[in-house]
Amino acid sequence: MSGAAIAGAAPRARHSSMERQRRWALWGSYAALSVFVVIFLVPPFYMIMTSLKSSAEISAQAGNPWIAHSPTLENFIYLITYPNFQMYFFNSVWVTVLVVIISMTIAIMAAFSMTRLGFWGSSTLATGVFLTYLIPASLLFIPLFQVIGAIGLINNIWCLVLLYPTLAVPFCTWIMIGYFGSIPRELDEAALIDGAGYLQILWRIFIPVAMPGIIAATIFAFTASWGAFLYPLAYLYTGDQLPLTVGIVSDLIRGDVFQWGKIMAACVMAAAPPVVIYAFLMDYYIAGLTAGATKG
Repeated sequence: MSGAAIAGAAPRARHSSMERQRRWALWGSYAALSVFVVIFLVPPFYMIMTSLKSSAEISAQAGNPWIAHSPTLENFIYLITYPNFQMYFFNSVWVTVLVVIISMTIAIMAAFSMTRLGFWGSSTLATGVFLTYLIPASLLFIPLFQVIGAIGLINNIWCLVLLYPTLAVPFCTWIMIGYFGSIPRELDEAALIDGAGYLQILWRIFIPVAMPGIIAATIFAFTASWGAFLYPLAYLYTGDQLPLTVGIVSDLIRGDVFQWGKIMAACVMAAAPPVVIYAFLMDYYIAGLTAGATKG
């Protein structure tokens, strides 16, 4: 009787210990997550609060700096009606659209050829494509400057259409390789037996099936193009050629005069498109990255 009681108490003790460890691990995770949430959300919060302050309130430096005591939209109204800001925004939009189209076209075609055409060295090339993404952009912009100068595109916004895909294509191709590699070969073999060509297989089978991966890669290409700062800063220097990221800095900072309210309002407006896109397509983005990481 006592032996049975002792035998039954041991599993309960182990279960209680595991529950206690799980509880501590859960609380530790919540604590760490809370710290990171605060660290990452403080800058955007301060940016939004500053964008709602007038220049007089910012200059006075009175009261709590984290709160807009007299919120105003004058900074946003000024930027919306400011011709230079409109030009910077338009430059960023059309460059980003072209870069996304070019990057995704190259990535989809390259991933399909490396996963399905089976040419010699395709697996090595797939690894090399991803390794090129690991090269920092700060190491590439100097030799690329010579290339762009040789073709006469210095201070021409079209150079960004050529440069940004070098940032987006390797990672997008890696994501698509993971998704295309997870598609059963029986599907394209059946399509080949039915007389379909490789382009028809890509268009009718692979693209619809791999749509989450395509969306994830598109979001990445959009982010890499929309938020790029180093390349336009190095290659462009006149106002009519600048995208939004560099235009904000060059136009709203004059010498030692920083128009903080307008700068922060411009940052809020520049951050709005990526935030909206991620808010609606976050599930696809996570699914695409997960498939690319595990199937590639």
